[in-house]
Amino acid sequence: MRMTEFWEQMTKQFGPAYAESVARDHVSARLAGRTAAQAVEDGEPYKVVWLAICGDFDLPARVR
Repeated sequence: MRMTEFWEQMTKQFGPAYAESVARDHVSARLAGRTAAQAVEDGEPYKVVWLAICGDFDLPARVR
């Protein structure tokens, strides 16, 4: 998953304003207690981060 695909999915699922908030503010146990933004900065692949967000927010399997 590329960065653009990640942000397209985030925006599609959460809306443009809330997507940025989720990435910046939501701390995920699936990402070792980091936010999505921190995980990406630490080198986690976007797909791994996306799947963590999907799990945390119980998004449907069709968007994973």
